[in-house]
Amino acid sequence: MRLNALTKDDTKITVEIDQTPNNCPYCHRVIISKLISSFAAGDDLRIVFRCPNDECEEIFIGMYTPLYSNTYSLSGISAGNFSAKKYSITITEISPVFIEIYNQAEFAEQNNLIHISGVGYRKALEFLIKDYLILLKPEDEEQIKKKPLGNCIKESVDNKNLKTVAERATWLGNDEAHYIRRWVDKDITDLKRLIDLSVHWIEMEIETKKYLEGMP
Repeated sequence: MRLNALTKDDTKITVEIDQTPNNCPYCHRVIISKLISSFAAGDDLRIVFRCPNDECEEIFIGMYTPLYSNTYSLSGISAGNFSAKKYSITITEISPVFIEIYNQAEFAEQNNLIHISGVGYRKALEFLIKDYLILLKPEDEEQIKKKPLGNCIKESVDNKNLKTVAERATWLGNDEAHYIRRWVDKDITDLKRLIDLSVHWIEMEIETKKYLEGMP
């Protein structure tokens, strides 16, 4: 997308951007952002957008960093209202701390604190898996608490689908805490998707077990 931007001395320059924000940070709906104005800020670009939804119409700023000459890539947007992720009663009963940590990581991500949000998602995953295992194997509680997450998944998770996705979520979560990334083609979006899949398989297992026990 090509547009004009103002420099600090009010000179117009033509620039190109790779995309506009597709989610409003206030109403959290999928949108086609309405461009209001754009400004060159040193080497970077700042664009003022308005949410097109009649119930919202909030103003927010897209932050762009240079790719090459006069071409910019969206790197973040200004903070809006925090939208906490909701979970089922099943997950809430299994691990309320998982939900708390996950939403703290989500808050960090929504405020563009991307270097710490990934570590938070990794910690949330650990609480989810360990609380799930403690529910199933209360006699092993102390051992589960002390054991590294990877070992817990490898040695104690019997659900094949959960084991598969939780292992990979752990790999990506560890990448968020290390200097060198092993999985360079994956990012926080993939980590969150794998956590969602882990939640799904835990829910399916626990809810199925409840029905089987209630309807033998």
